[in-house]
Amino acid sequence: MRTMQSVGIRNMGIGNMGRLALGAILTASLWTGALTAQTALGAKPPAANQDSTSAAKAHDDAYVIGNDDVLSINVWKEPDISQHSIPVRSDGRISMPLVGEVQAAGQTPLKLEKEIAAKLQSYISEPEVSVMVEKSNSQKFNILGQVVKPGSYAIADSPTVLDAIALAGGFRDFAKQKSIYILRQGPDGKDERLPFNYKDVIKGKNLEQNVKIQPRDTIVVP
Repeated sequence: MRTMQSVGIRNMGIGNMGRLALGAILTASLWTGALTAQTALGAKPPAANQDSTSAAKAHDDAYVIGNDDVLSINVWKEPDISQHSIPVRSDGRISMPLVGEVQAAGQTPLKLEKEIAAKLQSYISEPEVSVMVEKSNSQKFNILGQVVKPGSYAIADSPTVLDAIALAGGFRDFAKQKSIYILRQGPDGKDERLPFNYKDVIKGKNLEQNVKIQPRDTIVVP
């Protein structure tokens, strides 16, 4: 008798566990079905654990777009309007379907997104626009003096002073390699002078002098 009762209890436990498992499977199936239906109707699926870092890049309100920058503009669910690898022309403008001519230079990606979205409202209900800078060609530095190719260069891949010297073709014969300096505009608008001793740096000394170049830096090689 005890044995039969024990078996019955065990069977009841298995039945309850089975029902719980079946319920979990049905709940997951209903959730998946609802998600699929939302997508089919054009609704956005719920965004769980979105990458806030990438969102900040897409809606950047710090970087100022300039001439020769290359932009990627995405209009949600509108592939015919979305544009990729659009160069900002020398007049600072770009051209888009339905939008026409837009002034891009001097604006941040976030402000440009809002302007494009406003122009699209006549054609699209609640347009969602994201602007990203594919290539930053407007951010430049200068290198002057006793280098082979002095001039202005675009900042790419976070160059250091050594990279900048290499881009300029290296030194001329009488360059004062121990007396190089970088002119950099400080927050107060005044230029600060950062020394760079090439001879020391290539020997592994004072490596902190090999700073990363910032926009509008001027490297002077006496």
